[in-house]
Amino acid sequence: MSSGTTTQKTISYQSAGVDIDAGDRAVDALKPLIKRTVRPEVVGGIGGFAGLFALDTEKYKKPLLASSTDGVGTKLVIAQKLDIHDTVGIDLVAMVVDDLVVCGAEPLFLLDYIATGQVVPEKIAAIGGGIADGCRYAGCSLIGGEIAEHPGVMKPDDYDISATGVGVVEADQLLGPDRVKPGDVAIAMRASGLHSNGFSLVREALFGVGKLDLGTVIPEFSDAEHSQRTLGEELLTPTHIYAKDCLELAKECDVHAFAHITGGGLAGNLVRSLPEGLQIEVDRGTWTPNPVFDVVQRTGGIGLEEMERTFNMGVGMVAIVAPDQVDRSLAVLTARHVEAWTIGEVAEGGSGVKLAGGYLTAG
Repeated sequence: MSSGTTTQKTISYQSAGVDIDAGDRAVDALKPLIKRTVRPEVVGGIGGFAGLFALDTEKYKKPLLASSTDGVGTKLVIAQKLDIHDTVGIDLVAMVVDDLVVCGAEPLFLLDYIATGQVVPEKIAAIGGGIADGCRYAGCSLIGGEIAEHPGVMKPDDYDISATGVGVVEADQLLGPDRVKPGDVAIAMRASGLHSNGFSLVREALFGVGKLDLGTVIPEFSDAEHSQRTLGEELLTPTHIYAKDCLELAKECDVHAFAHITGGGLAGNLVRSLPEGLQIEVDRGTWTPNPVFDVVQRTGGIGLEEMERTFNMGVGMVAIVAPDQVDRSLAVLTARHVEAWTIGEVAEGGSGVKLAGGYLTAG
């Protein structure tokens, strides 16, 4: 009888699909990008188990902390197909901080989460670079996060991202429905495009029904600034970050509420900033939606009602201001290079948001 031994092959975390060294290289690549977002209140650096932020309690009488969490959704599919990963980082920040600012809160810091099938340091750095850029635009710090490698669960090139942000507002400066009164005026702020909502419908309309290609040049998207602009370039246009614009507007004018126009469209989000018993009739004829909305609707054969409850239709943020503050508000936003216009007035006699009239059309 033989007493020979059997050699068993050993396995490692790396052979199972998780490359710790690649993760470390990705973190190292992110450190200088994150450093550009640091505010004076940030304590320590990247690498601890928790991000630390020293809230200056002497600066506030009764501070309220505001928090928000979000992701980018299936817009990531477009980024992955085009191998362009920085713009969705800006989208991620926008979706979080522009929710925070709705209640009047100044965004303080953000933590992100990146899950991927395989860590490619250069790709993670591109995503993180976009997140860092977004934080700088919003005036907040990126103080921590997580990079998770999920082999066998996600394909190597796939990834998903999310973030959580925290802001602060004085209790007596909290904005919202309780401040809104009859006679107040709704001011729309132009969206940069689709922003980050409705991309499952966008992809079905353009690539399922329309059989279009991301490299297709769309005449409607081309202008003096963007000649020969492709469908992919338009779809990856980053979400506009309104945080600093809204904070400046609230500082300079009598703002009663904001509404961030995301999933649910203009009516579905604006109604969240109205108290019971008050309504706004939005005049569609005061603006022309960005060309991308017409392309999506026409290509997919989508009804107007479905478009309006899915997309922002050209309005990314709405401010509700006192009636004597309209001209001043428009001037503040114009000075900040934000296209803005009035879309309706708060009135008694009903509840909710009514979309009236037809949109202006280009040409």
